[in-house]
Amino acid sequence: MNLASCQTLRRRGIALIIVMICIAVLAILAAGFAYSMKVETRLAMNTNAEGDMLAIGWGSVNKAVALLNLRDPSEPFDALNQKWAGGPGSSMTSNLLAVVTLDPNTKIVDMERRANINMADERLLNQAMTLIGVDAADSGPITSSILDWIDPDKNEHPNGTETEYYESLDPPYKCKDAPIDDLTELLLVRGVSQEVFWGGVATNHHPANFQSKLGMQRGNQPAIYPVGLADLFCPLSAGLININTAPREVLQMILNGDEAAADRIIAARAGPDGADGTEDDVPFRNVGEGLNYAQIPTQVISQSAGYFTVRSRLFQIEVHAEVNGTHRYFYSVVDRDASKILTFFWKHQPIVTTLNRNAAPR
Repeated sequence: MNLASCQTLRRRGIALIIVMICIAVLAILAAGFAYSMKVETRLAMNTNAEGDMLAIGWGSVNKAVALLNLRDPSEPFDALNQKWAGGPGSSMTSNLLAVVTLDPNTKIVDMERRANINMADERLLNQAMTLIGVDAADSGPITSSILDWIDPDKNEHPNGTETEYYESLDPPYKCKDAPIDDLTELLLVRGVSQEVFWGGVATNHHPANFQSKLGMQRGNQPAIYPVGLADLFCPLSAGLININTAPREVLQMILNGDEAAADRIIAARAGPDGADGTEDDVPFRNVGEGLNYAQIPTQVISQSAGYFTVRSRLFQIEVHAEVNGTHRYFYSVVDRDASKILTFFWKHQPIVTTLNRNAAPR
C-alpha cells in the first residue's frame, strides 16, 4: 500500500469518527429535548389539573357540610351509626341523601372523639401518661412540660420546662406559651419522644429533620407503648368528649384507667352485634345513660361526667382528589354549629393520624 492510499484511508477514518461524534451529540440533544418536553408536558398537565382538583376538594367539603347539617330531630346526639360517620343513618337522613350524595373519596371524623390537648388539666395528662405506660419518673416532667408549653406565662410548673431549656438546644427555639395548633407540636416538648407521641404506630414515622438535629432519633431498643398521645388528644374541639364516638383508650383515660368500664360503655352503645357504626347501635341520649353502663363508683361518675357530652361540633373532612394521575389530599375542619369552615388545605400525601386512621370511607 503506497503513501497516498494510507492518507486516503486515514482521512476516511477521521471523517467517520467525526460523523459518529456528530450523531452521538445529536442523539444526546434529542434525548434531552424529549425529556424536557416530557417534563414540560407533565407540568402543563399538573397545572391544568390544579383547578379541577381544587374544585373537587371544595365541592366535596361543601357536600360534607351539607350532610352534617342534615340532623334528625329525633336523634339529639351524634353517633357512629349516622350517615356522616359512614353508618346506615336514620330513615330521614337516608331519604334526604337523594339530594346530598357524598363522593366515595370523602371521610368525615368528629374531633370530639378525642380530648382537647389545650384544655387538658394535670389530672388528665397524668392519666394519659399512665395509660401510655410512661415510667413514673418521666411522666411528671412530661406533664408539666406540656402544661408549660401551652400556658401563656413564663413560670415553670414543678419539674416543668420553659424557654431557657429550649434555647440551650441546637437549633434553639422558644417555648410556645400558647395553645397548640398542630398536635405534632408535642414532639417539640421536652420528654415527648416519637414513641410517647405515636404509641404503637411509632415505627411508621421517621423523625423530622429538626428532631434529628436535636438528637431525638430512636435508640436501639425504643420503648413500645400500646397507645400514644396522638390516640388520646386533638388540638381543636369544642372541649368535651363525645361518649358515643370516643374510642376505647380515650374512655379508659377519662375513667381513671378502668379498661372494663370502657369496654362496657362500648358494648352498650354498639348493640347486639358488638360493632360500632351498624344498624343495631344504641347511642346514648345523654351522658348519664352512658356512664350508668360503665358500672363504676358514684365518685368516679361525678368526677368523669364533666368531661363528656353526646354531641360533636367540630368535624375533620378528608377528600382524596385525582385528575390525570395527579393526587391531592384536601383537609378541612368545620364548625357545624356555626356553619363555618375553619381550615382548608391540601397535601401531596395523606396525613396518617390516629384521628382519621379508623374513619370509614364514604
